[in-house]
Order: sequence, then structure tokens, then C-alpha cells
Amino acid sequence: MACDFDLLVIGGGSGGIAAARRAAGHGARVGLAEAGRLGGTCTNRGCVPKKLMVYAAQFSDQLAIAANYGWRLGERQFNWPTLISAIDLEVQRLNGVYQDLLDKSGVEILPHYARFVDGHRVTVGDATVTAAKILLATGGKPIRPDNIPGIEHAITSDDIFHLPQQPQRLVIIGGGYIGSEFASIFNGLGTEVIQIIQDDKVLSGFDDELRSEIHQAMQRRGIKIVAQSETIAIAPAESGLTVTVTTQQGQETIFSGVVSLAATGRSPNVEGMGLEKVGVAVEEGAIAVDAQYRTSVPHIFAIGDVINRVSLTPVAIREARLFADTEFGQKTNILDYDAIPTAVFTTPEMSTVGLTEAKAAKTFGKDDIQTYCSRFQPLYHSLSDRETQSLIKLVVQKTTDRVLGAHMVGDHAAEIVQGVAIAVTMGATKADFDATLAIHPTTAEEFIGLG
Repeated sequence: MACDFDLLVIGGGSGGIAAARRAAGHGARVGLAEAGRLGGTCTNRGCVPKKLMVYAAQFSDQLAIAANYGWRLGERQFNWPTLISAIDLEVQRLNGVYQDLLDKSGVEILPHYARFVDGHRVTVGDATVTAAKILLATGGKPIRPDNIPGIEHAITSDDIFHLPQQPQRLVIIGGGYIGSEFASIFNGLGTEVIQIIQDDKVLSGFDDELRSEIHQAMQRRGIKIVAQSETIAIAPAESGLTVTVTTQQGQETIFSGVVSLAATGRSPNVEGMGLEKVGVAVEEGAIAVDAQYRTSVPHIFAIGDVINRVSLTPVAIREARLFADTEFGQKTNILDYDAIPTAVFTTPEMSTVGLTEAKAAKTFGKDDIQTYCSRFQPLYHSLSDRETQSLIKLVVQKTTDRVLGAHMVGDHAAEIVQGVAIAVTMGATKADFDATLAIHPTTAEEFIGLG
């Protein structure tokens, strides 16, 4: 059948835009349906505005340390509306950049919600369009757990960038990377922060030694962490909210006059598209795909957070480009999901690539794993009166000497591990690391010659 498009992309986030542009570059006629701002969660409600908030929060430390280096500083005052306004302007600029890139690529933008009529027909706004192939890149959304009474009163990570005023007291429910990052951000901006987590430490799923380092550092900075929570209840009060938490040990604590942030995870955006009409299989809340991102319907594909493999922007972009290259460029490659670098922008920062010590031991056997670790005070903080430690760790397979994982807690961890990730992805050995000359004095040189 003759179709309006060779490819219709549903979702204009990082993955959808990358797929549309790459497919158009291969000569395909591409349409992209997006009812909201271009750029998706990352640009509008996630990575970009959050990282700008991280920068803002770091100035409190930098200004304090500057005094130890001889700088005399005047009165310090933070203005929330100024920051929020500046972030919104930057997000708008990026929306325009994406629009320009898609226009130059020849992608037709359909600024409406899309819903299946049948396998090849989709309603977009008031129009109906046809496509030979369809890519679902609708991303994810924050969830509010229904087992917490009053959870409807809590805001989510989508809302926090639009608060008219800075919270004086903030209760964060959740110990994952979103909750922990916002705990560090608001602590740095001067808000009293309480974080409620189910586990004994924050950041479940990451290397246990790094988790302990982050958990203790956050507590030293004044973040109150209520661990091993059993029940939570939220109720409106005359001033703000009241949050009541009971721990597994039976201790009950009440926090009054707070704003509450539900940072309890995200779920794939699968509702409202009419997937059931065309038989696209959804498993455990996510769209099921094969290694080439094909769904249960041969001409319908999905990538990014909606398939819930690894929900990171660079992963969605790589999946998108691999899909487009396979379907329109006659090139097939597979993404290695075991060598994905990532970062958690807490204070201190954490970054990691490859296998944790626990996963490496489970995969190759405990006796075939050797770990190398260094804990130290960075030179930058040597004149500071703050108790600040960095941690660097390599996980190595004994029989091959290959570095299976590299992990770091400390300033600029993401920037440092990004470079280390190249070596890990290429299969570098511990001997390769040790044969590399170090740049001195730096924090990154600690990855060289660990013994």
C-alpha cells in the first residue's frame, strides 16, 4: 500500500528525534508526532533542568571553600525564581534547537497526540496518516505508589521544576537516583531535606561500597535519611503537608509543614495509543521487543524508556540510531547493555561503567574477581574544613586481567568515568591502566596503578 510516511515516530523525546533524523538521513519519508515540547523528559523535565539545578546547588560549597583559599566574600543569598526562570529560558532554547534540527532533516512534525486506528493508520489530532513502519518512543512518566495514603498530595519530579517558591522543608519519598539527586540539590540550596527510603541505604542496585559512601556523605551534609520505612501516610495541614512514617523497627516519626516529593520510580508510557487494537504486546508494563527493537507486530518498533531496558537518554539515542540504521540503512549492530556508563548527580557525585563487584562475582565466580580500591581526600579539599572523601574502584577478572567495571564517588566523577568508559568498552586490562602515564596532580590519576 502507498503510505504517507516510510516511518512515523510517535514521541518527540531524545530517542524519537534521533530515530527520525537518522532515518531521514537514509532517505526515508519521516513524520514525528509529539503533542508537547520537543526534547521529551530529558530536556523538559529531567536531565537538563536537573543538571542546571545541580550546578546551582554546588555554588554553596564553592563559596564556602573559597574563603579557605583566601577569598573574602560578602553576603550570600539564593533566589529561587531567578534560577527557575533561567532554566525555563534554556529549555525553550533547546526546544527551538530540536525544531530546527528536524526541519533541516526534512522530518514533518505533527504536533498532536497519536493513536492507532489499525496497524498502518494512526490518528494525529484531527488527521489520519498512514505509515509503512511505526516507531514508538513515548518514554516514561513518574509514578505515585497507590499504597501510600494521601500520595495524591505529593508532587513528582515533573512538577518540581515549576514550584513558584523554594520549599523550606522537603520530604522526599524514594531512595533511587531521582530522590537522592533532588535531596542533594535542595540541601545545597538551603532547604531542610528529609529522605524516606525502604532499603537500609540509598541507591539500590549500584555497587554496595559506593552506596555506603554516598549515604554517609549525604547524612554528613545534613540530609536526614529515614531508612527501612514500613508505612508512609501524607495528609494536608494548615501549612503544607504532614508526613508520617513508620520504620521496620516500629519507630514512628511525623514531619509537619513540608512539601512532599514522590520519587518512587517511573513507568513506561504505554496508555492511550491504542496498542491493544493492533496487538502490540506489553509485558510487565513495558512494550516487549526483540534485539532489533521489533514488537510483536513486525512493522511496529519501540525504543527508549517505553521498553524499560535501561532508561537513560544516551541509551535511547543509541537504540534509536541502531533501529534506523537497521531498517533504513542496511546496517545491523547490537547494543551491549553491560557496558553502559552512568552517573548519579548527588553530592558527592557518583559514576560507574561496567559490572559491579557483586554482578561480576555472580557472572564469573567470586574466585575469579579481584577488586582494587582507593579512598582519599582530593587535593581541592585539602584546604577545606569539610570532611570530604573520594572513592575509586576497579573490578577485574583475574584470568583475563580485563577491567569489568570502574566506579567512582567524588567531584567530577561523571566527567572522569566517561573517559575511563572508553577503555572499559574496548576491553582494557588492569595492565593497560597501569601502563598509562598519570596526569599529576589530579583525582583521575587514582585509576592508574591501583594496588
